Amino acid sequence: MRPPRQLPVVVVAALVARLVASARPPCPPAAAAAAPRAPGQCQLSAGSEAKCVDISLGSCSDVPYSQTIFPNLLDQKSREVIEYSPEYILMGVLHNLLQGECNPDLRLLGCSVVAPKCEGGKVIKPCRHRCEALKKNCFPAFDAIDMAWPYFLDCDRFFGSDIEGCFDPLAKLRGETDFPEDVLTELSTSIQFIHHSYSQMVRELKKTASRCGHIAQLYSIGRSFEGKDLLVIEFSTSPGSHELFKPEFKYIGNMHGNEVVGKELLIYLAQYLCSEYLLGNPRIQRLINNTRIHLFPSMNPDGYELAAEEGAGYNGWINGRQTAQNLDLNRNFPDLTAEAYRLAKIRGARTDHLPIPESYWWGKVAPETKAVMKWLKSIPFVLSASLHGGDLVVSYPYDYSRHPLEEKMFSPTPDEKMFKLLSKAYADAHPVISDKSEIRCGGNFVKRGGIINGAEWYSFPGGMADFNYLHTNCFEITVELGCEKFPMEDELYSLWHQNREALVTFMEMVHSGIKGRVSDKFGNPIKNARISVKGIRHDILTAADGDYWRLLSPGIYVVSAQARGYSKVLKKVTLPTKMTKAGRVDFVLQPLNGKSPKIARDFMKRGRDQFDPLEHFDPHLQHVQPEPREDGERPWWWSYFSSLNNHKPLWLLKDH
Repeated sequence: MRPPRQLPVVVVAALVARLVASARPPCPPAAAAAAPRAPGQCQLSAGSEAKCVDISLGSCSDVPYSQTIFPNLLDQKSREVIEYSPEYILMGVLHNLLQGECNPDLRLLGCSVVAPKCEGGKVIKPCRHRCEALKKNCFPAFDAIDMAWPYFLDCDRFFGSDIEGCFDPLAKLRGETDFPEDVLTELSTSIQFIHHSYSQMVRELKKTASRCGHIAQLYSIGRSFEGKDLLVIEFSTSPGSHELFKPEFKYIGNMHGNEVVGKELLIYLAQYLCSEYLLGNPRIQRLINNTRIHLFPSMNPDGYELAAEEGAGYNGWINGRQTAQNLDLNRNFPDLTAEAYRLAKIRGARTDHLPIPESYWWGKVAPETKAVMKWLKSIPFVLSASLHGGDLVVSYPYDYSRHPLEEKMFSPTPDEKMFKLLSKAYADAHPVISDKSEIRCGGNFVKRGGIINGAEWYSFPGGMADFNYLHTNCFEITVELGCEKFPMEDELYSLWHQNREALVTFMEMVHSGIKGRVSDKFGNPIKNARISVKGIRHDILTAADGDYWRLLSPGIYVVSAQARGYSKVLKKVTLPTKMTKAGRVDFVLQPLNGKSPKIARDFMKRGRDQFDPLEHFDPHLQHVQPEPREDGERPWWWSYFSSLNNHKPLWLLKDH
């Protein structure tokens, strides 16, 4: 099997060799005189007692504890034995073999076994639930390179339960800290206008979710390249689940790590929503009672940490913008816009819900990007805004010019009128963006009303907003929050007050247009039915429960619903200018030619799922099926362990 975007064999083999060479002489004289053992294995002196010792293993220098014990959980009796072991060497090269997938998690989990935590001369086992969760997430990465799950990460054998008193080896990595109950349940309504490090952000989001546990929950959509959880805090009357007819809304901040205002605003917004709901603010209660809101403060936590090293006010336009992989996340999504332009020239061709091309997965795809794409697939988002910095303006799709050689070319979507309405909603509610002075940050957009078509401003492919529009139902705009990307802390208070009303007003815009349910004559919901609007060449699809939301500006429309195996139904809809909530428009579809609606629905589901790239492709791994191996043939990564001679890890071979 050909390796997926593999490093040259000599590169990873060199890493293995360096790990072996860096090990100290295997045995002291006393141990050398003992009975012969395999190379690198030493016996302890007779009568020696186990006790806690300082960790001196290079690959385990960042574990959240300072002492270990010998023998370890694998019965390896000294540091030297560990350093020469295939288990330890595998931990050192997994990052390269899996192209960053599941690391440093796997390395830290392995360290908790080969160098277990020691307290009072006793081993504290790592927690089984953490091992099981990591295996569930990472097993496909091993399977894709034809590698067995390492035996020393056997969750039942080497890990303990909470009752036994285990410890979480990944707690520090995830920014998890135990807080006293009185701190978590404190109902203070004050907001601290500070820059939050990753761990401080986790703390604040946890506190907020705990204070408003009946309407909020904190969840992770994946991990950054360096292993930080990509955390989202949700507000709704039923946290954790989609509710019929309630639209899904999201804010995303800190896509570029050095553009930090969006991150801080979303932390403040979470605290504000929680406090105001508890205080009985009718506007906030109405918003949360009728909407499911997702706040994603930091899409690029690795980049933020790099930018924060320079400090507020000193950061330039480059440091921390990209991820730890040196990728610009707003250029890392599939370029579906060029395909949409091509299809627009073909009569009858659909230009919405475009599939991700196979060729996309051969490039370098950030785990942060993949996490967002899977998130978009799992929730039927309706409206979104990505918060950036560097100017003061609201831009909207398309961001990629309809002529690739034109860097500044007006390139509207079929929903140009709605996108302008959405953008104006934020801009008009922002006191500085709506200010008519041209001698200020963003002053060059005053004559445009503080908004601009993205491609007309400057064109780029692979943007997140275009991907939202062309691959999902979601309409996303981009908000540039100011000319200073990493402002001083004393500016954060005024930035919050400039944006607070705009942030709330834009969330309320998710209730524009129409909503409804598509079902058959028996009342069964029809998933993936198409909702079409005459004159707008962009359809949206119904969710799993048959419900839908179609953003529309005021006006008169002819709306239709259709699904495979059913007749098409049309309705005329009038949306008055001063509507404050979405109009309800339901559709009941009749089956064609006596076909069973269930068969039609199942057929449609199979057809849609069959070509879903996120189910069949891994951005870190080659997506072709492995070729069958002849007996005795080793997988492509086997040569990486050539320096181990007779102690190669046969337990990594699936057929061993």
